[in-house]
Amino acid sequence: MSSDEQVYLGILAASIPVGFVFRYLSPAVKQVAALLLGLSVTIATCQIHTLHSLVTVIGTWIIIKSSWRLAPALSLSWTFLYLLFFRLVTWFGLPQPTPFANAVQLLLTLKMVSLANEVQTFHLEKKKEISSFAKSPVIGGLSQEPSLYDTLCYSYCYIGIMTGPFFRFQTYADWLKQPNPQALPGWVPCLQRLKLVPVYGATFIAVNSVFPLSYVLTDDFLDRNFFYRLFYMIAVFFVFRMRFFAAWCGAEAGCIIAGLGCYPEKALSKPGGGPSVNYSPDPAEEEKYDFKTIQNIDCYNTDFCVKVRHGMRYWNMTVQWWLHHYIYPNAPFKSYTLRAGWTMFISAYWHGLHAGYYLSFLTIPLCIAAESAMEASVRVKLGPRGQSIFDWVHWFLKMRAYDYMCMGFVLLKATDTINYWMSIYFIIHVIAVCCIIVGRALKGGKKEGRKVDKEEKGEKIENVKDKTGEKTD
Repeated sequence: MSSDEQVYLGILAASIPVGFVFRYLSPAVKQVAALLLGLSVTIATCQIHTLHSLVTVIGTWIIIKSSWRLAPALSLSWTFLYLLFFRLVTWFGLPQPTPFANAVQLLLTLKMVSLANEVQTFHLEKKKEISSFAKSPVIGGLSQEPSLYDTLCYSYCYIGIMTGPFFRFQTYADWLKQPNPQALPGWVPCLQRLKLVPVYGATFIAVNSVFPLSYVLTDDFLDRNFFYRLFYMIAVFFVFRMRFFAAWCGAEAGCIIAGLGCYPEKALSKPGGGPSVNYSPDPAEEEKYDFKTIQNIDCYNTDFCVKVRHGMRYWNMTVQWWLHHYIYPNAPFKSYTLRAGWTMFISAYWHGLHAGYYLSFLTIPLCIAAESAMEASVRVKLGPRGQSIFDWVHWFLKMRAYDYMCMGFVLLKATDTINYWMSIYFIIHVIAVCCIIVGRALKGGKKEGRKVDKEEKGEKIENVKDKTGEKTD
């Protein structure tokens, strides 16, 4: 475990007892305490590079105050252009930001774009209320435009400041205004989320020590037989998953113990978005609560869902919600595949400028096209037993596809990624292209093809309105 990882672990561990204390603070004290704590952590780990995040926040606030109508597009342009400058600062003679500054900047970018969209929705619904004399139907919309102080407090709130999960400003505001936070569930769901973290951490350390990533870059690795080289990506992706399972479950536990993202189950909360229906608890009934709003990982379904496109849904769930609501609908394309490709490109850019990100993320649309072609031409023609066998094979190939793409994500450099993929003969790309060719050759039929297209669109848009009045998945 590197020194940076030890710092992250320390921050996560400290957030749990600290979060318990926040349940006993008044809204005003909670707000300023969360700001001071988050700002202290940021300055301690990022030092002078804290200025990058501060410039981003103030720039976004100026955009919102200048034109709330154009704020979503302008804030997206501003934060993403600043990300480019942030990653190329050495070209301008400035010092290289720390990994901690990069983590803060990534989460802050999501927050600022989301805030601009929330403010725009607030003003649009306010105008509708004035013209129609009726209360806005938008679920969980803002009650007022945030001030600069509110924006800074949201931006530097200590919860998830480096590790996530992403949460909207409205989720943050609801947390501050909780009427009786001590009565909300805390320790039980927190411990439930933490129970497997020691297992994830131990297996991460053990497997990483046997299958270090650095070995892939050696000449000795290329001398190994094909099956060993193929198996190595399985081990690398396992290490990758265990690392993030442990980190994100720990981050969720920090949110849970502080009470952030706690809503009644009947509010049907979505990861990242919060409640998707208007719901008022009945004081006479015992209410059940959940923390789905801040759920960032579904460890079981990440591993055992069948499809590539479903695998994305259960991984980094709050960021997936952000991409689906602020990037996917505004893609400059109409077809599902091209929109998915655009969304993956933006996701790669958000992660960084390393070529490995783009090689990995842009392989996803190819895999989705392959599985859609085989479903439309093969699966629909099989009986129940045949479909079960198809799904098992599909699941196996889905996991190998993610193993394969993970190598680009961790190797980062184009040459290193391509050299590894070449050592296993670009096997996933070959299988995906073959599936597309076979699927088209078998011609599953127009009706069946339309059925799969509708399923794909339905998986992205489940016809449920969320807080912002947009459709959610």
